[in-house]
Amino acid sequence: MKIGFDNNKYLITQSQHIRERINQFGDKLYLEFGGKLFDDYHASRVLPGFAPDSKLRMLLQLADQAEIVIAINAEDIEKNKIRGDLGITYDVDVLRLIQEFTDKGLYVGSVVITQYSGQSSADQFKSKLEHMGIRVYRHYVIEGYPSNVPLIVSDEGYGKNDYIETTKPLVIITAPGPGSGKMATCLSQLYHENKRGIQAGYAKFETFPIWNLPLKHPVNLAYEAATADLNDVNMIDPFHLEAYGETTVNYNRDVEIFPVLNAIFEGIYGESPYKSPTDMGVNMAGNCIVDDEVCREASRQEIIRRYYDSLSRMVREECSQEEVYKIELLMKQANTSPQMRSVVQPCKDLAASILAPAAAMELEDGTVVTGKTSNLLGASAALLLNAVKVLGNIHHDIHLIAPSAIEPIQKLKTTYLGSKNPRLHTDEVLIALSMCAATDRNAQVALEQLPKLRGCQVHTSVMLSAVDITVFKKLGIQLTSEPIYEHKKIYH
Repeated sequence: MKIGFDNNKYLITQSQHIRERINQFGDKLYLEFGGKLFDDYHASRVLPGFAPDSKLRMLLQLADQAEIVIAINAEDIEKNKIRGDLGITYDVDVLRLIQEFTDKGLYVGSVVITQYSGQSSADQFKSKLEHMGIRVYRHYVIEGYPSNVPLIVSDEGYGKNDYIETTKPLVIITAPGPGSGKMATCLSQLYHENKRGIQAGYAKFETFPIWNLPLKHPVNLAYEAATADLNDVNMIDPFHLEAYGETTVNYNRDVEIFPVLNAIFEGIYGESPYKSPTDMGVNMAGNCIVDDEVCREASRQEIIRRYYDSLSRMVREECSQEEVYKIELLMKQANTSPQMRSVVQPCKDLAASILAPAAAMELEDGTVVTGKTSNLLGASAALLLNAVKVLGNIHHDIHLIAPSAIEPIQKLKTTYLGSKNPRLHTDEVLIALSMCAATDRNAQVALEQLPKLRGCQVHTSVMLSAVDITVFKKLGIQLTSEPIYEHKKIYH
C-alpha cells in the first residue's frame, strides 16, 4: 500500500500544538474530542499511513497532563441507545471506554450525565458507577438552549450544573457517540472555572473535515460520505474568511452554532477568544499529508465503498433514498464511479457466467482473485481459500480442506443444528483450515497468509450474512456488496 500520510510527524506536531493551546489559556484547557479515539479506521483508509490508534498514541504523549471526562446523554441511557458499530448500548460503552483508557495508562477522572431531568435509568447508572468508585456529575436541561444566552450564562443555567472537579491542565471531553453533550459540558465548565478565578479555555479536536484542504478535496468529500446519514455538509468558514481573508473548511453544524458560542464566550469572559470556528480547532492532520494524490485516490475509493454500504442499507430499509443520492453526488464531485473499484466488474462477470453468487478480491500487488458458489462452499469462503493459495504459492488444484472433511461439518449444520444452508461460511472454513493445518503442510502455509489479507479489497455479488461480514472485518478486509439478497424471502 502506498503511503500518503506521515504518522510520526502527526504524533509530534499534534501533541505539540495541543500543549501550545494549553499555554495560551493559562491554567486549563477543555478539549472536546470528536470522532473515534480507538480504531479510527476511516482516517486510516483515506489517509494511508495514518495508524488507527494515532489519536490514542498522541494522547499518551500528553498523559502526564491529561485527564478524561466521559459525557453521556441521560436520554440515551433511558432509550438504551445502541452504538451501531459495536452493538452495545451507550451506558455499556461508557464502561468499555473507562476500561480501555485505564488499561492504556490514561486517567479517567469522572463521568457526566448530560440533559438530566430525573430519568430513573440515569439515576441507576449513576449509582452503579459510584459503587465502582467512579465520580459522577449531572448537567441539567436548560430551557431555550442554545439560543437563550442570558439564561444559559447564569446561575440558573450553567450555574445549576454540577461543577466537575478536575486536577490536570488538559481535560479531554469524550463520549460514546454524537449528541452526548460534549460541547455543552466544556462550556459549562468554563462558566464554573471563571467564577472560581481559574483561567480556562476551550478547543475542539476533530480530524474531519480537514480545515486546510480545499472544500472539494476527496478527503473532505469522503467525510461527507461517511456522515451522509447525519446531513453534515462541508462549507467554507465565512467567519474565518471575514476575519483573516483566508479560505478554510469547516462543517455546517459548527458554522451555524458559532454566533451562539461567541455570545456564550462573551457572557463568560467579557470577550470571545476566537474569531471563527476554525480558530477553535487544533487539528494538524492536513500538515502531515506527504503524498496528496495517494490520499485523493484512497478517498475516492472510500466514497465508492460508502455508496455500496448505503445501497445495501437502503435495501434493508435502514436509510433513505436521499442518503444514496447524496453519495452519488459526492462521487461526481470526486470524479469517481463504482466502475473505478477494481473488484466490482470481475465479481459481476463471474456471477453472470455461473448464475450464482460470486466474489472477487484484489490483493496488495493488484492481483484479482475470484471465488464462486459450490456444493461445499459459499462464494466468500471459496474466495478466502483461493486468496491464501495465491499468497502461499499453492497450486489451485490442491485441496486445502478435503471434501471428506467438509461433509461431516455440513451434516452437523443441517441434520443436528437445523441449518438450511449446507455450504460452509467463512468462519467455518477458517476453523476447518486451522484443523487441517495440524497435519497438512499446505494448509499450514495457507493459514499463515491470513495477515496478508489486511487492507485487501473484496466485492460480492450478493449481500452477505452477518457472520461473513464480521469475519471480513476481523481480517481487515474492505468489503462491498451488490445490494441484492441471495434469496427472495420475506424474512432474512
